[in-house]
Amino acid sequence: MSAAELNALHRPNDRLRRRRLVNRGMEVLAWLAAAVAVGLLGVLVWSVAKRGASELNLDLLTKPQAQNAFTLTPAPQGLANAFVGTFVIVGIATLIALPFGILVAIYVNEFARPAVKKTLGLGLDVLNGIPAIVIGIFVFGLIVVGHGQSGFAGGFALSVLMLPLVARATIEVLALVPDSLREASLGLGVPRWRTTLGIVLPQTVGGIVTGTVLAVARVAGETAPLLFTSSIVGTAVNWNPSQALQSVPVAIFELSESPDPADHARAWAAALVLLLFILFASLTARWLATRSKRKIMRVG
Repeated sequence: MSAAELNALHRPNDRLRRRRLVNRGMEVLAWLAAAVAVGLLGVLVWSVAKRGASELNLDLLTKPQAQNAFTLTPAPQGLANAFVGTFVIVGIATLIALPFGILVAIYVNEFARPAVKKTLGLGLDVLNGIPAIVIGIFVFGLIVVGHGQSGFAGGFALSVLMLPLVARATIEVLALVPDSLREASLGLGVPRWRTTLGIVLPQTVGGIVTGTVLAVARVAGETAPLLFTSSIVGTAVNWNPSQALQSVPVAIFELSESPDPADHARAWAAALVLLLFILFASLTARWLATRSKRKIMRVG
């Protein structure tokens, strides 16, 4: 056997060995990237917890901010007004974004022609990529100018940020529903709209809730839109959305600008509460997504 033939026999083994080395190298890089991401999250949580744990108490959640921080007899202070305001504003945003997001997703996935579907999908992606501060300026010019700041304006601004997230999550979970369910319903003479509402949509409740939870976690920490729409506030606890309401992100921003170290500590504590809420919401959304996917696969 010639040398050329021997080289030809060894060449496939060399290529296989090289592919294995490249594959192992890419696996190592992927593990390193994942470790860096998890490590950064761990450092972030530890850093915030270290600075904010000292002020994390019941007063933070039940006591409002003091009207005058520079007093001779300081009273316990908290951020109850900010937590109440965030609850009201995010609640308004959810009530606006959830039905519109579901309707958009139903139209895109169930009724729209392919060209319209691509156009609307691109529009949702563009809307999702618009900076939050641009949304704040837009809502400021649309609602706040001439009417003043309010919780409604802040909720509307956050709903614009939530809408593409809810719609995209609903579109993805609608696409998982087997076509056999639609075909069986249509074959029995059930109208298309009733098939969608009565057969398809109930299978996607878990996915819709998942998208909503993720959207709430996404907008709960937004500061820029609320600076333009609901930041000129008092220190009292206020549930009236027709007035400007304090929010946790804006309170953190304002306290971080204060020269008082006690305000800095409350800002870190509020940041820790917000971070824990986002982590809990994300874990809940992941659990709901897994449960919803298993349910759809069982039906299919």
